Amino acid sequence: MQIPFERIVQDHGLTVLRVCRALLDEHRAQDAWSETFLSALKAYPDLPEDANVQAWLVTIAHRKAIDELRKNHPEVLTEMLPEAEAGRAGLPEARIMDRELWQALNALPPKQRFVLAYRYLGGLSYAQIAQVLSGSEAAARRAGSDGIKNLRAQWKHAQMLEELS
Repeated sequence: MQIPFERIVQDHGLTVLRVCRALLDEHRAQDAWSETFLSALKAYPDLPEDANVQAWLVTIAHRKAIDELRKNHPEVLTEMLPEAEAGRAGLPEARIMDRELWQALNALPPKQRFVLAYRYLGGLSYAQIAQVLSGSEAAARRAGSDGIKNLRAQWKHAQMLEELS
């Protein structure tokens, strides 16, 4: 017997939204999230009971995000964050760090960004990521490793700039 679809949305909605936000700006991420669950609702009755629901939803979210990117301007790939609030004054330290991390993630090449989003926000294995991206597990691992390396380098560079100001 399948779990009610409402429970699927409750259990996996935030993960799907995080993945969408890692790939798209806020407005388009909300659209992709909605489209993901509309498509999932239609296909859910045919989903095998032993299926990995989270991986299935992240795969749908990936496709919907790509559709959003194709539908709109290609420069969306580098515009994943909404406009930053005017200045940094008044932002809590955790919020500043969160925004800086999203900006660093946003600056990565698309494949690295996708792999990190699916691995750390979507909770997928590298084998599942390889299926989503139509590549090999080794390539997904390499893109993830390169993405982490680049994030660390960007983060260190940002901290050095902060200390100089």
